Amino acid sequence: MTAANGTGTPDAVIIGAGPNGLVAANVLADAGWDVVVCEEQPDPGGGVRSGNGPAEGFVYDHCSAFYPMTAASRAIRSLGLEDYGLRWSHAPEVLAHPLPDGRAAVLSRDVDRTAANVEALGHGDGAAWRRIHQMWSEVGPILLDALFVPFPPVRHGLRLATTLGARRLLRFARFGVLPVRGLAREEFTGPGSLLLAGCALHADLMPENAGSSVYGWLLAMLAHDHGWPVPEGGSGQLTTALIQRLESRGGRVLRGQPVREVVVRRGRAVAVRTAAGDEIPARRAVLAAMAATQLYGGLVGWEHLPARLRDDLCRFEWDFATFKVDWALRKPVPWQAPGVGDAGTVHVAASLDEMTDYAAQLATGRIPSDPFTLVGQMTTADPSRSPEGTESLWAYTHVPREIRGDAGGDLTGSWSDREREAFADRIETQIERYAPGWRELIMARRITAPGELEASNANLVGGAINGGTTAIHQQLVFRPTPGLGRPETPVAGLYLASSSAHPGGAVHGACGANAARAALNGDRFHTQRAAARGIRYVIGD
Repeated sequence: MTAANGTGTPDAVIIGAGPNGLVAANVLADAGWDVVVCEEQPDPGGGVRSGNGPAEGFVYDHCSAFYPMTAASRAIRSLGLEDYGLRWSHAPEVLAHPLPDGRAAVLSRDVDRTAANVEALGHGDGAAWRRIHQMWSEVGPILLDALFVPFPPVRHGLRLATTLGARRLLRFARFGVLPVRGLAREEFTGPGSLLLAGCALHADLMPENAGSSVYGWLLAMLAHDHGWPVPEGGSGQLTTALIQRLESRGGRVLRGQPVREVVVRRGRAVAVRTAAGDEIPARRAVLAAMAATQLYGGLVGWEHLPARLRDDLCRFEWDFATFKVDWALRKPVPWQAPGVGDAGTVHVAASLDEMTDYAAQLATGRIPSDPFTLVGQMTTADPSRSPEGTESLWAYTHVPREIRGDAGGDLTGSWSDREREAFADRIETQIERYAPGWRELIMARRITAPGELEASNANLVGGAINGGTTAIHQQLVFRPTPGLGRPETPVAGLYLASSSAHPGGAVHGACGANAARAALNGDRFHTQRAAARGIRYVIGD
């Protein structure tokens, strides 16, 4: 393989052309490295892809759809992807949570409108919303800076401590581990707190999980700062812009090139070997934008890794599996509650208790009877997604990875055609509770069960979309195993660049950017050490 550096060897090989892999590739290309990205699928992007369907003239997103973390990410914003055709679009409202009594909690980009809405749902709740927004205004930017860099974020941690002072820092630490049910009880009198609880459920954090408050708060506050934008024309436009930027700097994406081995010699990653048996050398580094469980003991044999890592990975915990449905609708969803039709995202659950019941069913291995349903109204967010007057709609919910029963019927988790259709009907019934008659508008639907998600993207192991649980026991220095928390691996020149690494899931590119910077630093250290050894040899000679 001929490289731009003239050596015949690329400086770096990156495994996986999802958002983390492509961000890493761009960072390295900006540093002057010759970069090759190997992608198993014929279409790059991982979970950030879009396509035609489920009816003619409709566009659907394969996995991710709304991008608040992308909008907040310095790693992606710094790439200037708008210069490569990326355009963002917003729904009139960010998020809505319809209620059984015909009202709805509505999260707007405008703080005053949101506070007025939650105040109408519970006396004093508008002031509560302003309090948590004021806290965000003080520490949110610092927290994001700390979140997106390798652990520990010493400089940003000091800024946070200085800003809050000792007493307020302790109170913020308590807030950081508070379950969202506790936040609802302490701060709210009405159902406006469901906006925060639903945001927590975007991950696999349930109402009683430690840390669910801060995760829900983060997503909700990002709505005020950035909205929850979508790429015009489909999520794949974000991938297209990343690739065009990379190629403008000489980088290459090899499609349909699955990597089956990271070649390790003398303790250092020096190449990758593809399924076809071809060896692609890497002069400086290999970056793996793939699940930790597939890299360690998979592409890298255990003989190259410490025994403790193998034991730790046996304890690696995945997030729940995901079941997704896309619809083509003749008209927008006829929601009963005002404001819901203007929201890009809709959370469907009757109450916090129903969310807890859903969480308990997942935790005990049962398919949920009344699944919490996250709905995306994509034409509302981006009119280019379907013909005028129609709606491109999707929804997903979680199901257990290991199914022991069905809380709502006789499903076994085989996800046969019958089971797929039956569970899709169950999701539709959830929406019907708040939008009677909407099913009559369906022109076509596409069902994606957990196994199909993994088949389309090997990183979505068992249908997990966050690269491992976001629960606190597998975050920060515990991600992907205790003591790491950084992109460096036990193999020199090999870096973990996927959402299995800190800071985890969502499309922010930080995992890839951190790995790229670690590779740059590691290469400088390796070069300096080699030069020093050379000097010592000459002197000794």
